[in-house]
Amino acid sequence: MANIELAEKQEIFFEADGSNFIEQVELLENILINSGSSDVIVGNSEELPLTHSFSDGIYTREIFIPQGMFAIGKIHKLHHTFFLMKGKLRMFTQDGVKEIEAPFYGNSSAGTKRVILALEDTVFVNVHPNPSNTKDIEKLEDSFVVSSYEEYNNYKLLNK
Repeated sequence: MANIELAEKQEIFFEADGSNFIEQVELLENILINSGSSDVIVGNSEELPLTHSFSDGIYTREIFIPQGMFAIGKIHKLHHTFFLMKGKLRMFTQDGVKEIEAPFYGNSSAGTKRVILALEDTVFVNVHPNPSNTKDIEKLEDSFVVSSYEEYNNYKLLNK
């Protein structure tokens, strides 16, 4: 997660049709992670905590993203549903750029990675299957996300 000005300084902009998305998002991630900026937050943090909730067979993950910040998600292994509960955001994916405003819900296909720019204070929620009803966040993350497209392609090959 980082302030949009940091990305703009690096002159990284996503194309409206999603072309070159993979190359652009990997470049952006590397620049941000290696920037040494205190504006870059990786993973769950006190500044941007995740909220986890559980129901029978379901894991729900919520994040608050302040206006002007953007978040780069991991690659999702499985199709799942997401909700924008509050705010307005610009979402960049391989399918292009969309602006959405709460209340909104949509579906993400397997293999989806998102870059989200919060145009207003935003509450974003992902809903994932949790058939074992585990509350171990690391195990859950291992079951539904990967960190790179290489990992995702290997996952697809192993799970045909």
